[in-house]
Amino acid sequence: MSESGKTKKRFHIRNVSLLVTSLLFIGLFTAGSVAYDRFLSLSTFCNLLNDGSYMMIASIGITFVLLTGGIDISISSTIAFTCVFSAFLLRSGVPAGAVIPLVLLIGLLFGALMGFMIHSYRLQPFIVTLAGQFFMRGLCAVISTESIPITDGFYKKMALSKIAFAGAKIYYYVLIAAAVLIGAMFVLKFTRFGRTVYAVGGNELSASLMGLPVGRTKVAVYAISGFCAALAGVVFSFYTLAGYSLQNVGLEMDAISSAVIGGTLLTGGVGTVIGTTVGVMIQGVIQTIVTYQNLNTWWTKVFSAALLCLFIVIQRILAGRSEKIKDGKLEKAA
Repeated sequence: MSESGKTKKRFHIRNVSLLVTSLLFIGLFTAGSVAYDRFLSLSTFCNLLNDGSYMMIASIGITFVLLTGGIDISISSTIAFTCVFSAFLLRSGVPAGAVIPLVLLIGLLFGALMGFMIHSYRLQPFIVTLAGQFFMRGLCAVISTESIPITDGFYKKMALSKIAFAGAKIYYYVLIAAAVLIGAMFVLKFTRFGRTVYAVGGNELSASLMGLPVGRTKVAVYAISGFCAALAGVVFSFYTLAGYSLQNVGLEMDAISSAVIGGTLLTGGVGTVIGTTVGVMIQGVIQTIVTYQNLNTWWTKVFSAALLCLFIVIQRILAGRSEKIKDGKLEKAA
């Protein structure tokens, strides 16, 4: 298949997947509005953003990795480490102005290190990031096995500061998630690096033969994922005002699910961060409906798993149909 054919196929899958994701979100929100009083409100929508802001940041970061055909399952431990280490430093008297840049730098360098190992030594991303997961979670326990409260004034201000309008409220940390989303959209759509990310995910060998910096790109996407995980940890610290070594166990699966539900192919080359954001919102709506129904919160995982399987099947069908259409055109041309 020619490069133009592959581009058209990826464009088709990406847009159809995003459309299906958007319709699913609208359908779920509409169903909740019909079934429950006061569900259809600006306040409910804003609460989805407030509660899911840290997840959006983490999911956007992992989308960069998934677009190259890789995977990063260390992000939940990086978030937990950021919370615990931040709480420990703040309790020791280190100012927030030094703590936040430090933990962000640690996340960036840790992600870059994993990316370097994956590319340079041709190691499986799952194994390397699994080791990273254990390493970061272990460091959390070394620092403290107890919950460490955060009493810093800046963190408290970020936890409580909000913009109120029309009976709803948006907390300041949602603006951080919005900035990450806008920045990621710009990078992937309008920069050479973004185009290289898609090219590497589409066909790494072809990207290499074209002279694209495959190695630097793979290291960079893991660095971005690590940075976003650390930033999500900072936002989660604002949200909870505490650091605990067992926070967010399994969150990496929720982030990957959000990306896939949002239209990102696990094989790479197809996906958008706006789709990932909608995927996070869908999981938030499911959680809200489960809460309204007074069901066990584990039902959220059940429904999310069912949606994940559904979207994987949809993506496979779309890819298969695109291949058949292309093969049919080639037969006619022959």
